[in-house]
Amino acid sequence: MPVLHISRRGALALGAAFACASPTFGQDVAYPTRAVKMLVPAAPGGNPDIMARALAQKLTVALNAPFVVENAPGAGGVVAAQSTVKSPPDGYTLFVADSGSLAIALSTTVGLAYDPRKDFTPITALASVPTVLVVNPELGFKDLKSFIAAMREAPNKVNYGSPGIGSVHHITMAVFLAQTKIQLEHIAYRGGTPMVDALLRREVQAAWSGIPNVMEPIRLGKLQPLAVSTAERQPTLPNVPTLAEEGLGQFDIATMMGLVGPAGIPPAVVGKLEKAVATALREPDMVARLDSLGMSFAPEQGAAAYRTFIINDIDKYEKASKQAGLTKQ
Repeated sequence: MPVLHISRRGALALGAAFACASPTFGQDVAYPTRAVKMLVPAAPGGNPDIMARALAQKLTVALNAPFVVENAPGAGGVVAAQSTVKSPPDGYTLFVADSGSLAIALSTTVGLAYDPRKDFTPITALASVPTVLVVNPELGFKDLKSFIAAMREAPNKVNYGSPGIGSVHHITMAVFLAQTKIQLEHIAYRGGTPMVDALLRREVQAAWSGIPNVMEPIRLGKLQPLAVSTAERQPTLPNVPTLAEEGLGQFDIATMMGLVGPAGIPPAVVGKLEKAVATALREPDMVARLDSLGMSFAPEQGAAAYRTFIINDIDKYEKASKQAGLTKQ
């Protein structure tokens, strides 16, 4: 299932349409009356963290109660997901989840302590984050073909980083390695920010990273981009080709971030959050901020649409895991 993207104008129009539908749904419930915790499966500065903090500021104002971001990195989002599942279903613990914890974990984690299809209350999709393959400039590669050729001649001589086993970055690299028939050594970190730090320290030499995390190092020449993971080029990196353009066939992977809570949150609370988030996502400063980072707003928002997306995402990454030859760990 390809990841869908939407333009800034489309995001505004869809947000407005969503806000106009069911205008009274969820407004009568007395929520929130105290602070709401938003768990983030990433270290500060990671893509989910960027999204969560921007959204928390908007929701704090809109709903007149503090929305507090709490970072809980580890295990490709599984740590934060497990904490969410164990929380009371009252709307006061939310989770800015992504495809790693809600889809990929089922295919890569032995004895996963939750089932994404039934142990969460989907609230709404937020935005997708394409990834870009970056390498240390000292390696001397300016294009993907030369990188692949060199790696075939020297298997396992280069380390690559990921934000954790089971993260979308890990599975993107696994699929890429399977398609190109090259071998790199994997080093997993606890989130996207530590992974990028490791790249800049030359601890690892390559990685697939969410575009927002590496925009500044790319601009400064500290990292060299080779390809993006999506079917189309990204506006923030217009000169970086897709893998399809480089002869690797169909390749379209991006993580979808969304807002969920533990299973059983009352529909009225879900409705109130749906409307508040839809309003926040269409505010011009939010649109401009995320658009500049290379995040693409989800074309279909709301609980029902997000639930369907999660089911399809699970199927997508199950197939990708098999293609990459990944086994559960």
